[in-house]
Amino acid sequence: MNKKTFKISNKIIWLSSLLLGILTSVPKIAEHHFNPYEALVDSTVTFLFAVLIWYYNILTLPVYSSKDVSNGFSVMRLVKGLFFGIAVMFILACIQQYLLSHLNFGPVMLMFEVRGILVNIAFYMFLHLLHQSYQNQQVGIELERTKADNLGAQYELLKQQVNPHFLFNSLNTLKYMVESEDEHSVDFILKLSNFYRFTLESRKLDLIRLAEELEILDAYVFLLKARFEEGIDLSIDINPDYEQSLIPPFTLQLLVENCIKHNIVSFDKPLKIKLYSEKDILVVENRLQLKTTREISTGLGLENINQRYTHLLNKAIEIQVSETLFSIKLPIIYENNHH
Repeated sequence: MNKKTFKISNKIIWLSSLLLGILTSVPKIAEHHFNPYEALVDSTVTFLFAVLIWYYNILTLPVYSSKDVSNGFSVMRLVKGLFFGIAVMFILACIQQYLLSHLNFGPVMLMFEVRGILVNIAFYMFLHLLHQSYQNQQVGIELERTKADNLGAQYELLKQQVNPHFLFNSLNTLKYMVESEDEHSVDFILKLSNFYRFTLESRKLDLIRLAEELEILDAYVFLLKARFEEGIDLSIDINPDYEQSLIPPFTLQLLVENCIKHNIVSFDKPLKIKLYSEKDILVVENRLQLKTTREISTGLGLENINQRYTHLLNKAIEIQVSETLFSIKLPIIYENNHH
């Protein structure tokens, strides 16, 4: 995700610094023996110091990211800023001593350093409050955007889960099986019922166990095999240790559906699909045998899956295409690393 930078108008920085410089010259103006040159040098030193402290504090502010949580008040950053301010003020005081050599350097130096510390703390606290308010606004914006994206993703997922073409084809297959008195008709009805029960139970969940997802996939593939018979060949080789990991519901079903949508599935040319695990990654891989007449693709299926992984894990899925293979790599989601 793109990072957003906290900014303050240059006009505010320069005008506030100028005002502070003028205010520091007021005591000089009020003196009985007013020296315009001394007042000008004094206010200029304060003005330059204020400008430098403004920019230093702004540049050292942490950059907002949706991955980060605000750390609040940073004592270490304040201490570093104070040391920076002391060094800057010392240099400016030396310049002033050069311009106004008749002044006693010790007391003037002490006064300048105390003034610099107070200005530094005031600027830091003011920026901290503004930055905290900015971060709270960004969190609110991110929550609203995430909510909208999630609702859109759920709607798109639901449309794909209850695919009318899949239901139509399944019912046609069931009609043929019943008419031919196929002994697997009852199993087909049970699998179809289980599949749509899974759909209703899981549609409101962000994540389910991988073991449950494999049950959904098993029911889905059973229905496909009743239609395509030996035209589809799915092999599964997943480390049992991953079965209690998490996955967005119907992810594997959508990926298998995507394979069938774009590739030839026939008895003479069976579509081989592999589902396996490797180093905290699930891989869905199929041999490319693209249809000569391709179906119109909106690309929403893969994009939907990618959005959900980005939302839940801040990681994108990986798509790899070669001359013979098409692979989708899904990061394994554990209970302790998603939000």
